[in-house]
Amino acid sequence: MSFVRPGPVTLKGIIFWTLLGTVAVALAGILALGTGPTPLAWKGVLGEILGVGLPGWSLDSTERSILLEIRLPRVLLTGIVGMGLAVSGVVLQSLLRNPLAEPFVLGISSGAALGALSSMALATGFLSLTTPLAAFLGAMGTMALVLGIAGGMGRLEMTRVLLTGVIVNAFFTSLIMLVLSLSRAEQLHSMMFWLYGDLSGAKYSQAGIVGPWALGALVILWSQARSLNLLGLGERTALQLGVQVERSKFLLLIVTALLTGLVVSVSGLIGFVGLIVPHLMRMLLGPDHRLLLPMGALGGAVFLILADVLARTLMSPAEVPVGVITAALGAPFFILLLRTRGARWNPS
Repeated sequence: MSFVRPGPVTLKGIIFWTLLGTVAVALAGILALGTGPTPLAWKGVLGEILGVGLPGWSLDSTERSILLEIRLPRVLLTGIVGMGLAVSGVVLQSLLRNPLAEPFVLGISSGAALGALSSMALATGFLSLTTPLAAFLGAMGTMALVLGIAGGMGRLEMTRVLLTGVIVNAFFTSLIMLVLSLSRAEQLHSMMFWLYGDLSGAKYSQAGIVGPWALGALVILWSQARSLNLLGLGERTALQLGVQVERSKFLLLIVTALLTGLVVSVSGLIGFVGLIVPHLMRMLLGPDHRLLLPMGALGGAVFLILADVLARTLMSPAEVPVGVITAALGAPFFILLLRTRGARWNPS
């Protein structure tokens, strides 16, 4: 796998790539809004979104309802979830210095899944916010547990955090299997759909709640871009260059966990976005986190929006969980990565 070696990152370069990424997100969004069991003309989609009242640039009432009540909230939420998962992957791969790390490696996903499935099994998931809230609390509780165990001896070593996350993940996975085995047959379908990623019930209210928090997390992580760059050179070097190493690591882990828990709570488990997108962006743009973080966010949004289009159309009118699509794309990429770059990967 070859890639173009990027030049030094400048403010002009960051603005250029960010604008290019924003255009890519817009194009992917228009494609997703027009694609489905009822195709919508791109001119009509664009006319409704921009409020352009030209002949041929409008939709009838049924098409408008499909666009505004079903597809637009779904595309918005999908973009936010993709952004959150990809940015979390960028940070975790750099922080843990592990090319195969992604948001689920710390067990956060298992904690979220356990919380959501427990809510469903106890029949408390009939309220629209109960399951997402249980998933979020499960994710946060898991992160607190991992950091509590890994940091119990004082210094927060990334290897210990990684190993603790793997163990907690395995333990919670067994509890998830236990909850599934004890659940009623009529609950299993919705549970399994949630487990493999479900964006079919997206609402504006979810995007309105998750979006600002995810954007805030991205701003905080971007403010730590210099620390991430220096931590890639080694903790001793970063300390000599003025980075408060332990404080930076703790802040990055907490914000990443919050971001992952937030997006998982509204989407279910969607794997491999945090693995594929960060590597593609790193190969294209280099390791400088001033550019890598915003482009990872935009790349994650594009990737998951397009994956969701496949999930909706591949077996239309039936729909497959979007996590199945990302796993089908991610597994070959994972193997390729393992065979070509896994042992030589360097975050700096």
